[in-house]
Amino acid sequence: MIRAPTSADVYVTDDARWQAVLARDHDADTRFVYAVRTTGVYCRPSSSARLPKRENVEFFDSPAAAEKAGYRASRRIKGDQTRAAAERSAMVGQACRLIQTSPTPPSLEDLAAQAGLSPFHFHRLFKAETGLTPKAYISADRAGRLRKELNGTNTSVTNALYRAGFNSSSRFYETSNQLLGMPARSYRSGGTGETIRFTVGQCSLGAILVAQSERGICAISLGDDPDALVRSLQDQFPKAELLGGDAGFEKLIAQVVGFIETPALGLDLPLDIRGTAFQERVWRALREIPPGSTVSYSDLAQRIGHPKAVRAVGSACGANCIAVAIPCHRVLRRDGDVSGYRWGVERKRALLKREIAN
Repeated sequence: MIRAPTSADVYVTDDARWQAVLARDHDADTRFVYAVRTTGVYCRPSSSARLPKRENVEFFDSPAAAEKAGYRASRRIKGDQTRAAAERSAMVGQACRLIQTSPTPPSLEDLAAQAGLSPFHFHRLFKAETGLTPKAYISADRAGRLRKELNGTNTSVTNALYRAGFNSSSRFYETSNQLLGMPARSYRSGGTGETIRFTVGQCSLGAILVAQSERGICAISLGDDPDALVRSLQDQFPKAELLGGDAGFEKLIAQVVGFIETPALGLDLPLDIRGTAFQERVWRALREIPPGSTVSYSDLAQRIGHPKAVRAVGSACGANCIAVAIPCHRVLRRDGDVSGYRWGVERKRALLKREIAN
């Protein structure tokens, strides 16, 4: 079997690395640095510094390795990194806009051609900037469009699927359950025909509700009143069939409660995530924050490649309906203040304190 090349393969030899320096290749910036013996400094491959002679150059896998060898960072490196990051963000932003405005989803080759990159390099850069592959971003965008169309009062399912970018009804119905968590007509009618199992229990933070669709966990809620949690689930899925969990299902809530009480246990559950493309990017980034760590809303916006979308990031955190499994409690204000938690600030403080202690 022929193995597809990876980013490590592309820059594995000194000759390939030198070609990347000559091309001022931004894609290589996270793979290696080059150092110049005559000046004693090291630079990123995309550096705007004057190109040195090849015989004066040596390569290192990281800045730390170059500094260990006695080199110092070029004064240009910070400015070059800032400029490169801005260029990458702008390029990926343009690709996202093309996805969002195209009548039908553009192919990877079309997106890469617009960016002036190979499909391989574009795919890697897009995922690094957004946290999603182009295919996953397109899927989330179409799901968001479809939900919006189905929520309209005068739109048939057929019209909705075409407006959402599906060029054939058969292709849509093959993927509708994955996109919406249920058939389109069920979604249109508030979850009619969908079965959601749920159970309510108690933990040190109060009442807890865990609900599961056919795809995975679709809600984890915390509160003071168990009945209020159930009513909230009914509001979320007004026409779905809600079934109380049996003894086997209650093992699931025990797993969630165990994680709340002892975060070191970890929590690895299949999730039924239903959000816009932007929300899914935020929620994916949240799941990459390890227990005991926190980030600010602005940090999170930086991580998804939208440094100015701090308020939108906050809104996405607030829209999360799967507590602890999607850990929006690990996001703080820039000044470190604990605020803005859907299930109460005191619960947020308690979760963070418990994670730090573990």
